Amino acid sequence: MAEIRSICVYCGSRFGRNENFSALAENFGALMASADIRLVYGGGDVGLMGVIAKSVMKNGGAVMGIIPQHLEKAEVGLKAVTDFHVVDNMHDRKRMMFDHSDAFVALPGSIGTLDETIEVLTWKQLKLHDKPIIIVNSENYWAPFLDLIDHVIDQEFTIAATRDLFHVVDRIEDVLPLLKSLPQSRIDPKNTLI
Repeated sequence: MAEIRSICVYCGSRFGRNENFSALAENFGALMASADIRLVYGGGDVGLMGVIAKSVMKNGGAVMGIIPQHLEKAEVGLKAVTDFHVVDNMHDRKRMMFDHSDAFVALPGSIGTLDETIEVLTWKQLKLHDKPIIIVNSENYWAPFLDLIDHVIDQEFTIAATRDLFHVVDRIEDVLPLLKSLPQSRIDPKNTLI
């Protein structure tokens, strides 16, 4: 079984139109804190990012926020977390988020969330890591993305096994039980992303 001590959560820097997504982020923060799992996230104090970080902190959990200099002011970095880091650029942010996480969870978000999710999927496809990736398809938010993956497979730009790079759940309550049921990562993290 996988030992998950920290989860990198990708999610929106806005709240979005569906108010249920804020509740989703808040609930996941509470679940992570109660399971003693640290949140690693993009460091913002806005949107779903702020909601999940504040929820983890409010429920006694640990949070590592990582934000690039140029977004610190724009996203109003949430410094009232366990660990707050300002890095030089987006690449350093994504690498540090990767290095400090045992798994990745994608909640609703915009193109930044999509970028981060696709990047860790690509790294996994290239066998640079074997960490679990879960997409939370609450209210079918990620359905167009999942359809796109199927289209890319259908057009033979990738193989059907691409769908095996990640897991999809509909309910936030299913994330932690799924992670606990997965095998331990098989690739030594010291040898990844060289």
